[in-house]
This record gives sequence, structure tokens and C-alpha cells, in this order.
Amino acid sequence: MTAFDLPVWIVYGYLFVLGAVVGSFLNVCIYRIPQHDKLWASLKGLAGSPSACPRCRSQIRWKDNVPILGWLKLGGRCRDCRMWISPRYPAIELLNGLLWVALYWLEVPHAWGTTIQDSGVYAPDGPQGIIGSAWLSPDAVVHWRYFYHLVLAEALLVATFIDFDLWIIPDGVTLPAMAVGLIGSLLGQVYLVPVWFQSPRLIHDIQIVRDVEPSWAWMFPEWLDPLLSGPALPEWIIAHPHVHGLVTSIVGLLVGGGVVWAMRIIGHTVLRREAMGFGDVVLMAMVGSFLGWQPTVMAFFLAPLFACVVVLMLAFSGWRREIPYGPYLSMGTLAVLFGWKFVWPPFERVFSIGVLIVPIAVMMAVGMFSLLVLIQGIKWVLGYELVPSESAGEWSGADQNQFQDGEKNDLQWGQWRGPQWPGILSGRGQIHTNRWRHPPL
Repeated sequence: MTAFDLPVWIVYGYLFVLGAVVGSFLNVCIYRIPQHDKLWASLKGLAGSPSACPRCRSQIRWKDNVPILGWLKLGGRCRDCRMWISPRYPAIELLNGLLWVALYWLEVPHAWGTTIQDSGVYAPDGPQGIIGSAWLSPDAVVHWRYFYHLVLAEALLVATFIDFDLWIIPDGVTLPAMAVGLIGSLLGQVYLVPVWFQSPRLIHDIQIVRDVEPSWAWMFPEWLDPLLSGPALPEWIIAHPHVHGLVTSIVGLLVGGGVVWAMRIIGHTVLRREAMGFGDVVLMAMVGSFLGWQPTVMAFFLAPLFACVVVLMLAFSGWRREIPYGPYLSMGTLAVLFGWKFVWPPFERVFSIGVLIVPIAVMMAVGMFSLLVLIQGIKWVLGYELVPSESAGEWSGADQNQFQDGEKNDLQWGQWRGPQWPGILSGRGQIHTNRWRHPPL
């Protein structure tokens, strides 16, 4: 099922090169998008001046801008001023190239005679393609879904590194990708699982519980029976696939953002401090627009497993306890995609209980609130401060230099201009500006 029936090693080679080239652009996104607060300004900044060395401002030549190889050829330094260039740039290019290959390996079966059922993100109730269709055949569907998820993966990568650097997730990363998630869903064949389904044996199992344990009957009132005895899939899902695709994306957006927003409110209410940033809310809304609400909820519950490892490391090292949570939400999302065949079957049983998922979600929210209250109570009994006080910090030499520079930007302001040692201006980064304003006679 590989593109144009090419040998898989050729496809992987092309994808790696393209991924590395796009990774070079992602480096630009990571650097430039956070420089602007407004969405449109951050997007316009991507089309600004060509990349240049931050020290000597010399424009980077095209031959030095070749992904990975350009950095290696220069030895990690600027060609003109020999300033050190961070190895993170080629590392992101390499990582993105590998990501393109790994996602294709996961989603597009490449062995002879394989079908859409052999895809790593296949689900029995998921899209099957339309036999005989040129644009939505099974072969085309796996490739459409690959590119669809690739946009999500690229946005997650950019958001992760920005959040690591600055503890923010700008709208310039999430909102454009969210728009792609909503528009792409109109294909009707790129979702993972339907927006709604339930087990056909649900009403039968509920009746057994009522007969065996009459004391539990209050949990399953009889007025719920019409909702629990419906078909496994609503008829409109099959009759209107494009509408269903859009509904899946919209519901995923609302649930993804809503779950994080609820945790944000609960955490702030109990802990009296910001538990999760609003950027995390928008990030999971973006994830939901691509994956739908069930995989997004799965990603949300898998994210703490990755975060706990880092928190334990920080606890033993004595570093700050706060961590940016966006990277771990991204890891949870990619874990759902790459581990789909392993993580979906157990979760599928939970999501197949129909409308009963609603009271369970409410009980989990109440349980989270109660658990945080209990933890705060234990801290109070043991004498720990409930709200850590903010440290005033230490006034460093760099802070003093920045303060002086802001107080008196021009050392000869209000004075007759006289001779001055060039090293002072050079240390303040003003020597070229001074030469331009006051050229030698």
C-alpha cells in the first residue's frame, strides 16, 4: 500500500529527507512564533527576513542551511564570526525526519497484499475506505490519515520545545493546526473511532446486574433503558460520513479542551495556584480536533506517566517542582498513536458503556477534587505550607547590568560628546550603533 507502489526503502528515504527539511522550518517556528503575542503577527513573523547569525547578522547561505549536513560541515559554528550554533537545530531536523518515517511505518502497511486492517491505527469501527473510489479508497485513506496526523505531530513538536524553553504554548502553534484538524475531518475517513458507539450487549449486562445484585439497581434506573438498548452505531454515522467526521472533530475539540480546563479549575480551587496553563487547554483542544474525544481522553490519562518520571528526578535533584506540562501531553498523544493496537482494546471496553460514561466522568472529577483536598489536609497536619511562598530570588551581576543599561542607555546623554574607550560600548553591544551615529571625521 506504499505510495505509487514504490519500494518501501525509497519511500522511507524520501520521507526522511522531506522531514529533515521541514524540521529546519520547525526550528524557525520554535524561535520566531513566541516573539509575538498576537496570532497574525506570529504567523507573519515566519515569513520575515531570512535566517541570520544573531551575533554578526550575516545571512545564512543556502549551502550552510542544508539540514543536518550544513551544521556538521561548519563544525557547529557560524561561517563568518565562528559563533557556536546549538546542536539542537540539527537534532530537531534529525528527530523530525525520523518522525516522518516512523509515522508512515505505523500507519501505512507496506508488505505485499496488506490491507487497511493491517494499519497500526486500525479499529474495527474506524474508517474502512470506499472500494472503487479514487480519492477515498482504502489505499488513499491510509495516506490521507498519515498526512493528517503528521500535521498534528509537527504542531506537538513545536509546542513541546517552546514550552520547554519559555513555559508557554502560543496560539500561533495550536490554532492553525486546529483549523487543519477541523477542515481535514470533512473527508470523513481520517478519524480513529466513531464519535459515539456502545456495546450491543449493554442492556443485557445491565439486566443481569439488576437480577444478581438488586441493591445496585438504583445505579441503573429503568428510564435509561431506551438509551442503553440502541444500536452499536447510530445510523446517521453511516449515512453521513462527512458530517460525522466534522462532528467527531468538534466533539474532540470540546472534550479535549474541557477536560484540561476542568482540571485547571479544580487544581486552582484546592491548591490556590495555577495547576495547568491555558496553553495546555488549547493544546488538548487541538489534539481533540484531530483524534476525537476518546483518544484525547486516553492521551490525557497517559501524560502523567511521563511527567511522573521527570517529577521524581527533580525531587531527588532538589530542582524546582513546577514543570511545563505541554510536553507530556504531547508525549501522551504520540503514545496513543504509536501504541494504538495495545492501548485501545482495554480503553474500548470503557468507552462502549454508552451514556454511563457521563456519571463515571463526574465521579472521577469529584474524586480528583477530594484527593487534592486530602493531600492538602495531610500537608496541613504535618506542618507543611499549603501554598509555597514566592522566593525573592537573587540579584545577579547580569541583573545589575540590565538595570544600568535600562536606566542610562547612552553613557554620554546630556553631555558634550567626548572620547570614550571602545570596549565600554562593545561590552554594552552599542559600538556599531555609536559608529553609525557618530562617524569618525
